Order: sequence, then structure tokens, then C-alpha cells
Amino acid sequence: MKWWPFARKSASAYDVLRELSRRRETSTGKIVNYKTAIEVSTVLACLRVLSEGIAQVPLKLMQDANGKREPARKHPLYDVLATRPNPWQTSFEYREMLAMHVVLCGNHYSFVSRSVRGEIMELIPFEPGTTTVTRQDDGALSYEVRSQDGKTMRLAARDIWHVRGPSWNSWMGLEAVTIAREAIGLAMSTEEQQARMHKNGVQTSGVYSIEGTLSDAQYKQITSWLDSMTGSANAGKSLVLDRGAKWLNQSMTGVDAQTLESRRFQVEEICRFFRVNPIMVGAESKNTTYASAEQMFLAHLVHTLAPWYMRLEQSIDANLLTDKDRAAGLYANFVEEGLLRGSATTTQEVLVGYVNGGLMTPNEGRAKLDMNPDPDPASDQLRIPTNLVGAAAASAQPVGTP
Repeated sequence: MKWWPFARKSASAYDVLRELSRRRETSTGKIVNYKTAIEVSTVLACLRVLSEGIAQVPLKLMQDANGKREPARKHPLYDVLATRPNPWQTSFEYREMLAMHVVLCGNHYSFVSRSVRGEIMELIPFEPGTTTVTRQDDGALSYEVRSQDGKTMRLAARDIWHVRGPSWNSWMGLEAVTIAREAIGLAMSTEEQQARMHKNGVQTSGVYSIEGTLSDAQYKQITSWLDSMTGSANAGKSLVLDRGAKWLNQSMTGVDAQTLESRRFQVEEICRFFRVNPIMVGAESKNTTYASAEQMFLAHLVHTLAPWYMRLEQSIDANLLTDKDRAAGLYANFVEEGLLRGSATTTQEVLVGYVNGGLMTPNEGRAKLDMNPDPDPASDQLRIPTNLVGAAAASAQPVGTP
């Protein structure tokens, strides 16, 4: 079954009206919604850090059968999650988009397309603004989805994969773009203020005091001349006026207004809302060293990405797997070792530690590097350290075992 009518191609009049109704003006006068928020560099950077961190790690459907864990490659959901969730997206693209929806809007919705036998064949994503969630009196959720031609259809919870972010009422995720709208609006306002300063030659406004009374023609002539001599392209040039003209400053400079400090603080403030360390969006501190940066990257994995991995794993287990699947030992798993792909030294140290520590066989370590197995039978045996099992136990291991 395919759900092509809801494969969104363009905005409808309904979506425009819906978007207008969701706009909220901040104290700075800026309208903040998910479309304007991503124009703020810090918001977009936080979204990319989180979405790419979720998308770049391999997602596999695993099976724990009789104590042996291995990829469930024969299950239909395996390829949907790991390779191709729908005909036009890769697994990376789909999860990147899913994460951006959840992080910024609090919720993601995908139609679960099943075969006649009930197997999941595709996951068709919806934009958050096209889906309305209703909670029935008995607690059941239903979803109303509007297509590009304005038609709506009500779907049961079984037909929708609803991924929630942090939630207050248990059935809808909190919208970060709404909660952080004041911080985002202030960032938008300070950036616009800085741009206007440069447009007007850094000194934003003031008064030229001229002796005598100007006629209308003289006033227009001087105003036109000043417009042609100001702006960032003319910054630093000297102005010459006759009749004892004097410049009276009526506004603060960028230094006086501490614009740069305000913009730097807004980077940190927005990062707090998304729980992203500022160093991950390029906001480095003068006190940051290589050693401290390494610990910050580790903290990013443990405190920022790991909760998202757990959230998605449990959502897949609860909503995309059946009771029979779970009873058979099937479960979703993010392979976090994928984050080590860019560091050859770290990857080598981790794998050697796993192999020599008895947690992984040499061939399992080679598989992590996508290398062919070693034909030596000893490479399929665990290397149990002698100091853990004792010399007698180590000598009692089968011949060929390290």
C-alpha cells in the first residue's frame, strides 16, 4: 500500500493559514516559527549537530536468540530502517529529517505502509504542520492528515509512527521553537541591528546641525548627498559640509551597545534550549584546550546524543515491532561505534581493547572495520586475559585459543 497523496510537494492555502495562526510575536517584535527560526545560524547549527549525529550512526534491527545477538536481516523492517525507508530517501536522509522535526517542532509523523500480510514496507514522512493529533476520551490517539490538495483523512494510531520529543502531557512533544522563541527572537533582532549599523556606516543615526534656515530644495539636496556618502562602502570616508555644519551623535555605537557580547551570549542561550554544547556549533571558548575539548565531545555523546538514541530505539520497539517480534528477541539498536569512524587512532584503541579484553573476537573486530574474517580458527575465539581467569583456567582453554 502506498500513501502518495500525502507525499507533500507544495504548500496549500490551508497550510499557509495554519502557519499564520501559529505565529507568535516576541518581545522584540520578531515573528518566530520553525521557518524563521532556522534562519538563525545557531538554531540551524544545533539542528545539524543533533540530526547528523542521529543520522550518521548505523541503525540496525537486531535479534537476541538464545543469547546470540545478530542483525535480523531477513525481517522486512531491517532494510526499511537501515537502508531505504521510502522510495526517495536513504536511511540517513530520513533520520536526519526526522530528528529536525522532533528537535525543532517536538513531534514527527510518518505513515506506516504495510503489505497485505501486515509487514511494514515503507515509512512515508509528513511535515509537522500537516498533521493534527486528537486524544479521545479513552486515551486513544487519532491523527488527521491534510494533503496538498486540501483533503483530510483521519488515521488510527496504528497507521502513524509518532516520535515525540520531551513531553509535558505525555502524548505531544514540546515545541522548542515556541519555548525558545524569546531567545531566538532576540538573536534575530541583534543580528538585524548589527546589519543596519554596517549599512549606515556603523554610526547608525544622529543629527547634522546647520546654521540658518534651509529651503526645501536645500534640504532635499543635502539629504540626497548624505545618502550617497553613507553606507558600509563609504565607512571611514570624511564628510565635508559648509555653513558650520556639525554632527551630533544621537545613538550608541556597536561597542557602546555591546552588540557583539549580546550576540555571543545568545549563542550560548539558544544552545541551552537544545542541550548542545556551544563548542559543537563553533562557539569556542578562550579557555578550551585540546584535552578539555575531547571531554566535551565525549559529554556530547553521553548527555546529548545518547538520550536521543534511546528515545528512538524504544519508539521503534514499541510502535514498529509487534508483540510477536519482541517476544522473538527483536530490537532496534544504534551502533554508537559509528561515531569513531573519523578517528583511526581511537577506533584502533577501542577495538584492540575489546579484543584483548575478551569482549570481542578478532573476527568480530574485523567485521567492525568491514574486513574479511581471518581463516585462522583462533580468530573466532575470545581472548580472555590471564589475570581475569587465572593461569590454570587459561591453560585449560582449547588448543589454538590465545
